[in-house]
Amino acid sequence: MAPRRPPRPEAPVEPVKPLEPAQPVEPAAPVKPAPAARTLTRTVRTEAGPVPVTLTDRGAGRPVLLLHGGGGPGTVEGFAGLLAARGSRVLTPVHPGFEGTGRPAGLDSVAALARLYAGLVADLGLRDVTVVGNSLGGWITAEMAVAPSPAVSGHVLDNTVGLVVESAPLADFFALTPDQVAEYAYRDPDRFRVDPAALPAQRRAAMAANRETLRVYGGTSMADPALRGRLPRATAPSLVVWGTADRLAPVEHGNAYAEGLPGARLALLPDAGHLPQLETPEALARLVEDFAAAH
Repeated sequence: MAPRRPPRPEAPVEPVKPLEPAQPVEPAAPVKPAPAARTLTRTVRTEAGPVPVTLTDRGAGRPVLLLHGGGGPGTVEGFAGLLAARGSRVLTPVHPGFEGTGRPAGLDSVAALARLYAGLVADLGLRDVTVVGNSLGGWITAEMAVAPSPAVSGHVLDNTVGLVVESAPLADFFALTPDQVAEYAYRDPDRFRVDPAALPAQRRAAMAANRETLRVYGGTSMADPALRGRLPRATAPSLVVWGTADRLAPVEHGNAYAEGLPGARLALLPDAGHLPQLETPEALARLVEDFAAAH
């Protein structure tokens, strides 16, 4: 039996701290075509042993480490190109185990991924990095924030899982059908709905493997009950961005992150759900750029 669909809230959720909603987006100015992307593999030494990390490097300018969610790197590819075309250097790693990449047995938690990417930033000799993560990638970003690195100047958490909020639990992602995931994730699900049966067998197999890798890192709950208590350890500035139509991770989770991360600001995107980089990329890009420029 499919899980019961929760009712949509009848009124906007009041934040626990003052918000600064995203400003309406003016018609986008023409931008240059996205710079050519370069894909490379970098081996990072970790407590789980050496881990090869496949990443795409686009553009030039101040670096952005862009971390994808459980839908895989394809969910941030277009947004990475947009940021690169607007003047950033954007690095988008594939979380080990996604898209057929290898994952050592000891690399089995979000905290371990955060340490992996801190090592990657150090190995690449990057400075003044803005880390941006969506969903699972936002959870990794939060774990990086609570273990500060001098190479990272700020963190952007975009519709992020990882917290336990008793009043507004995360949806049971692993109990949802693909069609239900679309309903819960998007403000306008018909724009993004995918019929897995219409996909090639190889792509269906990759999606199934990605799903199992997501389960390894995040568990079935997609949350760490202890994370909320660690948030005050963060020292670099943080921006929390939330598409308010998200029913996978309700906006109360954005409030909790903004409340827990010292000095964090919460910006709401009313025209987006769980993946603002797909539904409102220009608005999200402006928020990221303004935040990076200020820090």
